[in-house]
Amino acid sequence: MSDERRPRFRNPFRAEPPSTERTVSTPADEYVPMPLRVTAGYSWRILVIVAVIAVFIWLVMLLKLLVVPLLVGILVTALLWPAFGWMLRHRWPRWLAVATSLIGVAAIVGGLMTLVVWQIKQQLPDVQAKTAASIEQLKQLLLDGPLNLTEQQIQEWIDQGMELLNDQASLLWSGALGVATTTAHVLTGAVLALFILICLLADGAGIWRWTVKLFPRAARPAADASARAGWATVINYARTQLLVAAIDATGIGIGAALLGVPMALPVAVLVFLGSFVPIVGAVVTGAIAVFLALVYNGLWIAIIMLAVVLGVQQLEGHILQPLLMGSAVKVHPLAVVLVVAGGAMIAGIPGALFAVPLAAFVNVVAVTLGSGSWKTGKKTPDADLIWSTVPRERRRRNR
Repeated sequence: MSDERRPRFRNPFRAEPPSTERTVSTPADEYVPMPLRVTAGYSWRILVIVAVIAVFIWLVMLLKLLVVPLLVGILVTALLWPAFGWMLRHRWPRWLAVATSLIGVAAIVGGLMTLVVWQIKQQLPDVQAKTAASIEQLKQLLLDGPLNLTEQQIQEWIDQGMELLNDQASLLWSGALGVATTTAHVLTGAVLALFILICLLADGAGIWRWTVKLFPRAARPAADASARAGWATVINYARTQLLVAAIDATGIGIGAALLGVPMALPVAVLVFLGSFVPIVGAVVTGAIAVFLALVYNGLWIAIIMLAVVLGVQQLEGHILQPLLMGSAVKVHPLAVVLVVAGGAMIAGIPGALFAVPLAAFVNVVAVTLGSGSWKTGKKTPDADLIWSTVPRERRRRNR
């Protein structure tokens, strides 16, 4: 036998520590400063990440007829989950809990829509007449006032304003019209969202267990723990927005009714729905109430209505919500505005609606994975999150 040692077979699939020696070098590398090398390394990695995100958004837009009903079903499931979970904890049969949840939602939505349609039919002709009269009064005031405007100038301003409104409306509705270009698309999306909702309520745990099996075995614990933390965030977000929407709609609706503003109930329903788009939705729907008060009741009632809208939002945001929810979901306003604006630019109204819960979910999942809290089971510190997912414990004052 020879004394020479035979080379050992190297398994190409065995993980080995990375080598610190440079494998590729050129004379030009010696003249490239180290900060520039680090910047270049970060740059191409960021470009790869941006490319992956762009491809993902393109796929979502391509499959929007499927994605939007799926997101609607998930968001409605999150809204119903607290009550649905309460029924399960009190030993209700699952089928009875699912049926009760669906029937309750259908009854509430159907009752509100019936009242809204009835009030619109009763008051719409009067509101149209009052609006036309108010516009004529404003036009006459501009003609006879100190500005000395002409008919042509006023008409040009009106045309420019209508063109701006049409441009903004087409921008906002582009995503919704892309999803529902026909009545068949609307009905198909509604049926699909209802089917997804039923499946998630009936067997959400089983669906998630099957989804986790799609990940590599070593990655399953991290994926499961981070997704559960993100789902808890979405539930807290939905619960908080439901409370915010109810408070805003009740306060503004009662204020409009007491001031004699027409269509108080439709305004309240619009405020309730608009409040699910944080900050932006409440402002837009509140502006509708102020506009109705201006054209129907006059300037002073409109000013009082504006004070009611602002007061309700301040009361809800700074007193009632922290008191009732214990700051369960604290969202930074800058993050909300940027995320909602980006979602509206990408996908119109559906993008504005789903942007914040999606961003909250991604944020919590990323922080959970990056911090390694999925290994220990400890909750992620609030300081690392834009969205705070748990009530903050109040420190006791030293007496």
